Amino acid sequence: MDLFKQVEALIAEIREAQPTDAEGLEQFRRRFVGTKNVIKPFFAEIRNIEADKRKAFGQLLNEAKQLAEQKFEMLKSSVAQAQEESEAQAFDLTAPAEPIELGARHPVAIVMDRIIDIFSRIGFAVAEGPEIEDDWHNFTAMNTPEDHPARDMQDTYYVMNDPGMLLRTHTSSVQAHVMTTQKPPIRIIAPGRVYRNETISARAHCQFHQVEGLYIDEGVSFADMKQTLLYFARQMYGPDARIRLRPSFFPFTEPSAEMDVYWGLKDETDYRITKGTGWLEILGCGMVDPNVLENCGIDSKRYTGFAFGMGIERQAMLQYRVSDIRLFFENDLRFLKQFRGAL
Repeated sequence: MDLFKQVEALIAEIREAQPTDAEGLEQFRRRFVGTKNVIKPFFAEIRNIEADKRKAFGQLLNEAKQLAEQKFEMLKSSVAQAQEESEAQAFDLTAPAEPIELGARHPVAIVMDRIIDIFSRIGFAVAEGPEIEDDWHNFTAMNTPEDHPARDMQDTYYVMNDPGMLLRTHTSSVQAHVMTTQKPPIRIIAPGRVYRNETISARAHCQFHQVEGLYIDEGVSFADMKQTLLYFARQMYGPDARIRLRPSFFPFTEPSAEMDVYWGLKDETDYRITKGTGWLEILGCGMVDPNVLENCGIDSKRYTGFAFGMGIERQAMLQYRVSDIRLFFENDLRFLKQFRGAL
């Protein structure tokens, strides 16, 4: 059979081909369109054709090539449509849907939202600030100058190319931003992530979350602070919760106190976490130091205020009896799934 008849036979085969599934379509592609298709070798034979017949042979080859490509595109559309129709017919609309697995909120987020909700009921607004902070807002404004020994208690991470910038050690820096940009009365809570250069253990981590509160106005007293924190404790731990305030030291408050809540001694775990006293420390607080007010441009002779702060992981560990703070940061689904549906 001469070359003309061979190509004409291929053209006839292309026109007659009617694959109905993906496998047949792939066979058509490999035979007529693929890189090693049966039409391609004929182009090398053009030089062997008599000169007066080369043009006609070349046109015939181009016709075969174009026909194969057009036929492949048409077949591809028809096979895809047929497959969709087949799948649609096979789909049972009356079948029950696949169950959607519900996720679980992180325990730290659960407790943070609960604390925010409690304080929002008595007029505290939420304030936020940057986690990468400058030295003044994080330390100096909070009555902790460069040579203050309290800085050793809040060793943190500094930005290498700018030693004046650091990862905030507490959300007190948010209070400094608010006090320098707003006029009293100020009543805010500042939740967020903070950082400390600490050895990671069951009770400490290099990052954790805090909620700090600040109330500044004329005539704010220590009694106002105690009543506010008693309200929080009873909302958080139950209507019969009792608190006590113990003298302490913080550079940004004076006087300062640690607040304990009575946890009880009902079982061995209670004895362990309260060291046999029944009392559990949950936050630090105090009256805002006049130096802090003056640093932020607030008249300390006219205004007074109180501040408090607590670790959210600490609250979550108490609420859910979690013994190791590292569990909050490991993203272990076996641990997190236990909080599915928690309020």
